[in-house]
Amino acid sequence: MKLLDLRVYVITSDVPELGRSHEEVARAAIRGGATVIQFRDKEMGSVEFAETAQRLAAVCRVSKVPLIINDRVEIAIAIGAEGVHIGRNDGDVSVVKSTLPPGMILGVSAIDYREALSLDATEADYLGVGPIFPSNSKEDATPPIGLVELARICREVKKPVVAIGGINEHNAGSVVDAGASGTAVISAVTYAADMLVAVGRLKSIWEQAG
Repeated sequence: MKLLDLRVYVITSDVPELGRSHEEVARAAIRGGATVIQFRDKEMGSVEFAETAQRLAAVCRVSKVPLIINDRVEIAIAIGAEGVHIGRNDGDVSVVKSTLPPGMILGVSAIDYREALSLDATEADYLGVGPIFPSNSKEDATPPIGLVELARICREVKKPVVAIGGINEHNAGSVVDAGASGTAVISAVTYAADMLVAVGRLKSIWEQAG
């Protein structure tokens, strides 16, 4: 696996009420200091998804920021994305890993300590753990696990842990203190008054933590 800086992990979203597309979110996030961009859209059809992913890949390559594709493994491979992230019910980790080109990153979601410990024994490259706090970004989100459980997971699993769920500039410091390798955010950036500033504040929290 390529060395991956997971600290400021921005998941794009299409926000029509604010006139923001996936590409616009990605560009602002990158300018603000995002270290990873994930393209996630559960509603988009395959053709539109592939076309959008291709445009995002071009945006990310210019700035040398890794692009992770959510769920759509075949599209991630086709466009040459740096990685793919799968949910708990999106396929067997070993099977998905076997289909990926050498060096392609595989992230997997876990909702609690038990799942994280189980996935730590797989070929996944990092774990996306959460929700940590209440979140409105996912309608099917499970109850938040909180910082104590996050810290337990970070202590006991060997893989990098990216925390997700309700994270923003006001609580990101506590997530860093819990031992996470990264903070994944959606609405804290996509709905921010100034996306570039919002990402910059998250980046500065990581820089202050050393």
